[in-house]
Amino acid sequence: MKLILFVLHDPRRLGELLNAWKEAGASGATVLFSTGMGRIRQEANLREDIPLMPSLEVFMPKVERLSRTVFTVLEDETVVDKIIAATEGVVGDLCEPDRGLLIVMPVDRIYGLRSDDRNK
Repeated sequence: MKLILFVLHDPRRLGELLNAWKEAGASGATVLFSTGMGRIRQEANLREDIPLMPSLEVFMPKVERLSRTVFTVLEDETVVDKIIAATEGVVGDLCEPDRGLLIVMPVDRIYGLRSDDRNK
């Protein structure tokens, strides 16, 4: 079994990504809101604690700054390459900046997915 973990930088592409993963063979996925150290440090450098007048940001629609971390467990390891191809079909070449980060890891044990999967 394999665990695929993908940090999607553009949250607007989440629906498209999930559809592509399903078509590629993923039976399900979990999505988490996430942010990276670079974004946290960038936000920490902004000072809005003592404004002389309201920021224009108050009047503008909020830009989504959180990434989405999507992960799935694949029992069929032949689906891994299909998931990677489907991901690049949605976000583009993963070697390009600001596309996302995809990690594939082996899974030795899994609990809670289904009762018959224990210790496979």
